[in-house]
Amino acid sequence: MITNTELEYKGNLYPNKIVDFLQDADKLFFTTANGVILQITILRDSVLRFRYATENVFEPDFSYAINDDAGIGYNHLNVVKTETEYIVETSKIRVLVDIDTLRVQISDLDGNIINEDELGFHWEENYEYGGNVVKMSKITQGAESFYGMGDKATHSNLKGKRVDNWAMDQYAFGKDQEPLYKAIPFYIGLHNNISYGLFFDNTFRSYFDFAHERRNVTSFWADGGEMNYYFFYGPKMPDVVKSYTDLTGTPELPPLWVLGFHQSKWSYYPEKRVKEVAKKFRDLKIPCDAIYLDIDYMEGFRCFTWNNNYFPDPKKMVQELSDDGFKTVAIIDPGIKVDKDYWVYQQAKDNDFFCKRGDGPYMRGKVWPGECNFPDFTNPDVREWWATLYKELIGDIGVKAVWNDMNEPAVMEVPTKTFPLDVRHDYDGHPCSHRKAHNIYGTQMARATYEGVKKYVYPKRPFVITRSAYSGAQRFTSTWTGDNVATWEHLWIANVQVQRMCMSGFSFVGSDIGGFAEQPNGELFARWIQLGVFHPFCRVHSSGDHGDQEPWSFGSEVTNIVRKFIELRYQLLPYLYTMFWNYIQDGTPMLQPLVHYDQEDTQTHFRTDEFIFGKQILVCPVQEPNAKGRRMYVPRGKWYNYWTEETIVGGKERWVIADIDKIPLFIKEGAIIPKYPVQQYVGEIEITELVLDVYFKIGAESSTVYEDGQDGFDYKKGRYSLRKFRLRGKENELIIQQFKDGSFITPYKNFTFKFHGLPFKIANVEVDNEKVALKDLKLNGNNTIEISKDFTELHITGN
Repeated sequence: MITNTELEYKGNLYPNKIVDFLQDADKLFFTTANGVILQITILRDSVLRFRYATENVFEPDFSYAINDDAGIGYNHLNVVKTETEYIVETSKIRVLVDIDTLRVQISDLDGNIINEDELGFHWEENYEYGGNVVKMSKITQGAESFYGMGDKATHSNLKGKRVDNWAMDQYAFGKDQEPLYKAIPFYIGLHNNISYGLFFDNTFRSYFDFAHERRNVTSFWADGGEMNYYFFYGPKMPDVVKSYTDLTGTPELPPLWVLGFHQSKWSYYPEKRVKEVAKKFRDLKIPCDAIYLDIDYMEGFRCFTWNNNYFPDPKKMVQELSDDGFKTVAIIDPGIKVDKDYWVYQQAKDNDFFCKRGDGPYMRGKVWPGECNFPDFTNPDVREWWATLYKELIGDIGVKAVWNDMNEPAVMEVPTKTFPLDVRHDYDGHPCSHRKAHNIYGTQMARATYEGVKKYVYPKRPFVITRSAYSGAQRFTSTWTGDNVATWEHLWIANVQVQRMCMSGFSFVGSDIGGFAEQPNGELFARWIQLGVFHPFCRVHSSGDHGDQEPWSFGSEVTNIVRKFIELRYQLLPYLYTMFWNYIQDGTPMLQPLVHYDQEDTQTHFRTDEFIFGKQILVCPVQEPNAKGRRMYVPRGKWYNYWTEETIVGGKERWVIADIDKIPLFIKEGAIIPKYPVQQYVGEIEITELVLDVYFKIGAESSTVYEDGQDGFDYKKGRYSLRKFRLRGKENELIIQQFKDGSFITPYKNFTFKFHGLPFKIANVEVDNEKVALKDLKLNGNNTIEISKDFTELHITGN
């Protein structure tokens, strides 16, 4: 351990010697002579909270990020004092707290150092605003890599980078630009095959330096608030991500239609244009489940109003779209136009619901409607009122979902692009300035919207989208990566951003397919669709001032390619739905960067392009023009080329052929991939069969299929179908066992097993230990058989 030689250095203050120790159940308190208190809370054997107070006083303990249902409880805790340190030990990790300096070292029980303070906690008085700038510096371990941090538009490995957490409207942002729309102060460290996570739960503007300024030091600091961070021990990366996701929460299951294809533009109007777009989808048989209405549907951009010239009868239009299988999604922004004749404005003013400046007047700022006031969504009364505003839009007119934009919050024509820092907020009874509330403003707006949509769309499930978010926002909302650009570089950025968000506990995410600003050509649009159908949220959205960006806007060749890949997404809906269920149940990211999938393989530590879709599909987008294929890294194991069924052994880079109509796509051997028939929208047809694509493997592999009523809340009462398949393959034999749970009865009666790579010709089939004549199985060559969905064991042998 380094020792402090001075109490103050370059304006920074440091803790000195520990003079008191107290244990209160799961909380340990270490107090220094100069009034610093370190509180260590043992949440789980592998999850600890570190919280520092100065002048012997902690701030009120409150967080918007933490999930009330987070798992807590540990198996072992022991504290021992030596001459030089306190030793805190759980059943997973050991923490040393230095008596002279309060510095912390965390290791596993074998003595491998995981994370270690350099200067440790220090602070500097903020003379302009009061309070402290709080700081922490850690020693960067040998060959350490860093991941996470939300939607950063930079290389997936953050080693050598500095990033800034301050939610900001960044139209047409660039690679490496900071800050962006979201503040997710969580990172994952990896070194010596040990993974850990660190979540700095501080909503003030914060900064992370990953060995950028000093090559052996990683540091993070915030402009105010407490030094308050959570430490998650792996040692495997999935354990870290699951622990963080459990702490900050997961969403409810969305309705299945939300996982279909969505079409948006700024803006589709008038009604005639909306219907033309909808009709074209159906005429061209390109599946689509949702059409979006941007700000032009409103009367003068006033939220919760309709422009009667463009939409004379919105309820009728929404119903007619619904009859054709389209859900209508409408945008709502936070800015409320200053207009005494506008009912929303008047209600908020009468109830004193708007944010105020430090000296009392309402905060005013220009957004789309002109001069606006802004509700204080950190006030629970305001959130409750805001939820009631959705009664007409959702409950009466029939709009099915809401998209919250401009909620960083964005303000036009001011250099900061947002509120002045003296704006006051309620912060759920902990009054503060905008310095503290800024990063969670968008999350609290989305939370209020979620409560309103959920109330008025009931008994169906809610769907909300937000542009701005802080850690924990995933409990209420999905998101997208903001106002990107129609360039090849932005295709690369979108791929990295979505992977990074999934690693940061926020899986329900996508990008504006094709780019929001500027105009893609047909090739770029096709390549972006090929990536976008493998993102959890799949939506085309464009600014509209450069031309059309519908699937048919780039000629028949591109239209056919786009249709092919959207159809593939609809076939994979049961796989995608199961991915979502795994995310909710276990905190498993819906997309896994290769380093998350296999951290032991050091070749994965700097890969950016390839990712695992769910658990068993490998995807690698083509991100350059005029490409007939690309070099990619295939992770260890054996994989089937989806297009050719050729098997390859991973663990190395290889060239993969992928002309304009294909994307490199591989299936893990042993996987059982569920597929539905192609639908033009979810619910168009009754699912009369489930195809199970079986990719033969010598050895064992498990797969899961989750299904329910596709909407509504019966699944919470046990009305779901969870099927777990265990595959075991030998040279002349294949056994598939099924384990079932849940009371939901699926509409299909049979499975169609489609075999890939079967090394023998089927000679005998036994179902639940009874031999079945091949003619009764609808055996098609050596590729498919059809059997009852209720089987327990399928046993196939060859000649």
